[in-house]
Parts: sequence; C-alpha cells; structure tokens
Amino acid sequence: MSIDPQNASKKKRSIPLHVKILLGLVAGAAIGIGTNLLLGSGGGVEAFVANVTEPIGKMWLSSLIMVVIPLIVSTLALGVAGLGSLKTLGRIGLITIVCFLVLTALSTTLGLIAMNTIQPGMGLDPEVKTRLMEAYKGQAQGAMGMAEGKFGIDLFVRIIPRNPIQAMANGEMLAVIFFALMIGVALTMISKEKGEPMIKFLESLGHVTIAIIELVMMVAPLGVFCLIFSVTARFGFDLLLNLLKYVLTVIGSLALFQIVGYAIVLKLVARINPLDFFRKIRLIMITAFSTSSSNATLPTTMRVSEENLGISKEISGFVLPLGATMNMNGTALFEGATVLFLAQVFGIKLTLSSQLIVVLMSVITAIGVAGIPGGSIPLLMMVLQIVGVPMEGIAIVLGVDRILDMCRTVLNVTGDVVTATIVARFEGIRTRKG
Repeated sequence: MSIDPQNASKKKRSIPLHVKILLGLVAGAAIGIGTNLLLGSGGGVEAFVANVTEPIGKMWLSSLIMVVIPLIVSTLALGVAGLGSLKTLGRIGLITIVCFLVLTALSTTLGLIAMNTIQPGMGLDPEVKTRLMEAYKGQAQGAMGMAEGKFGIDLFVRIIPRNPIQAMANGEMLAVIFFALMIGVALTMISKEKGEPMIKFLESLGHVTIAIIELVMMVAPLGVFCLIFSVTARFGFDLLLNLLKYVLTVIGSLALFQIVGYAIVLKLVARINPLDFFRKIRLIMITAFSTSSSNATLPTTMRVSEENLGISKEISGFVLPLGATMNMNGTALFEGATVLFLAQVFGIKLTLSSQLIVVLMSVITAIGVAGIPGGSIPLLMMVLQIVGVPMEGIAIVLGVDRILDMCRTVLNVTGDVVTATIVARFEGIRTRKG
C-alpha cells in the first residue's frame, strides 16, 4: 500500500502551533540547562548565545514589536467606534461599559495582589539575578530609569501628542493609545457615511496586522527555543522553578476570580444563583478553554445565553459581541501579573504609582486585544515597555502562554455573560417600572 506524500505532509503539519511552541520551550530549556551544567555559562557558551541564539530570538521578538502600533490604532479605534452614539445606546451602553471596566480593573488588581503576596519572581539567587541584570544591562538600566522617573504630572502631559506620527515613531505608547481612542470617539460623532471609509481602513489594517502576527507566530517555536536556550544556558535551572511558581500563581488567581469574584457579582448585582449560572454556561466555558478564542466562542456564547439564561436577543446581540472585543478580564489579570513577575525577575521595583499605571494600561490594552489565541502578547510587551521592564523578559513566559491563554479565555468569556445578565436585570427593572 503506497503512502500519499501530500497526506503525509499534511499529517506532519497537523501538530498545533501551541504544541510546537511548548516543544520549543522544553527543548530550549533542556538543552540550555544541559549546556549550563556541562560547560558552564562562560567562554564559548556565552559567545554562542551572544552571536547565534540571542540575535535570532531578538529578531523574532522585534517582528512582534513591529505590529504593536498598527494593532493598537486599529483595534482600539474600532472598539470605541463600535459603541456607536453613547446618547443612542443610553442606559444599556452605560451599564455595559461600566461593568466591563470595573470587572477588568478588579481582575487586574487581584493579579497584582497575588504577585505582590507570593512574589514568584523574588526567589532567584542574588548571583543569578546579578548576572541576569548584566546580561540585559542596556535594557535593564534603561528600564530602571523609566520605572523611577516616568510617573508624575508630566506623564499626563505627555499622553496628548502634539504630533501623533512622531509619537508612533518614538514608541510613545500612551500617546498612541490616546490618539487611537480619539479616532474612535470622533467616529461615533460623525455620520455613518462620513466615517465608513475610515472604519473600512481600520478594519483592513486590523486584518493585515493579525495576519502578520499569525505569520510571525509560525516561527515562534524557533524564536522561543532560541530565547529560552539563551536564558537557561546562562542561568541554569533557577529561572524554571520561578516560572512554575508564576504559572501556578496566575492560574490560581484566574480560578479565584472565576469562582469567587464572579459569584459575588452574580449574587449581589445580577441577583441570580451563581451555581445555577455556572451550570448553565458549562458549554461556553468548555468551548472557551478549548479554542482559547473569545471570537471563536461567540456563537456558542450567544446561543447558550439566550436559550439557557433567557437573555433577550437585543441584549445578547449588543453586549456579547462587544465583550468579545472589549471585555478581557482574564487577559488584564494575566498582563498585570506577568508585568509584576518579570519586574521581580529583573530586580526592578515597581512603586505603587507604577502598579496603578499597570492596572490602567491593562484595562486599556485589554480593549485592544485581538480575540484570537495569543492575541495579548504584543500588547503585553507594550505594557512592559511603558513601566520600564525589559521586553526581552517575555521569552521567559512565552512557552507556557498557551495553557494560561486557555485559562484566561474562560474568564474573558464568562465576564461577557456576567455583564449580559447584569444588563438584562437592570433593563428588566427599567421596563417594569416604565
């Protein structure tokens, strides 16, 4: 019996990307640790890392950074423009946006509290941390300066760019975000006919940007292998133990907000039984976990919400699609926790004001996250840059991002349905009183 070469080729390509990335992580970590144990971290090993694996990893990382600004401009502007006229949306729109922002801010705060309490990045041997800072001396020194001096009244002055193009060229992300938000607000203020060309342009830009991200992610296994090998060959096993603590802390925080946080909101605000609610949306949570995509889960979310929870089509048709784009409670928690973890690893102390900026930026960037697997990574790198943590540190967490992505997507989608139930309750009260 002959084997069809095309079918064989398809089978070879059938390994999911997240599995390939995980394999890249495991292989890079194993070979790196083995190299560190056998040869140490000096001499030829350092030369190989500095001239081969680290440059390859940085090239891949730069490819992701390249799309951050167009991704922000397109997704944030469209997210705000999708609200339509706030006057027209009235009560439903106001309740929806308030729920989105409050839940996202609370989840981010929980992530930061967990990281400040457990401090998974603080257990590193001082010698390892010193060598880590030396290896990334340029980025780390610049980061320390940013973390110490960037926050204050001048920060708010710099948010409004005199020249948006120059702000983009200089990587002034807060100014870029402000400009993108202003585009979105302006699109809600003009007629549909006048705004349609810009909306189509932004939609096209968003599609192109996501396509570039998917293209770059095709070589993610190699990029992750090189980055993790570079780290473990230099610093050995210690970093991986801290990474395990980080993963358990993030998953524990996500579970706590899912089980306790949402339950409190459902009981006190939506006035429904949390156990009954979770039982009815089991299919939504399973679909979100398996796909790691709010967008892919959306059809199931809408059907189950309408059939099992009795939410009207008008409310589900408005809240749930908007939530798939704007309401990313799990992603915001993940971003806040990851920023603080990497700051701990690099020995960068983030002040209270810095952590408040992390909360704010996690809420804002969660609006711009693409509802696809791994869509938060480029924007997470932007948050790292804003608060002064070397973006190269993202290599430490990339390999385990898939399992965290699956978990945080459950929180994201559940938050959409929780918001829809709250809106349905208040809208029902308004209708009965009217």
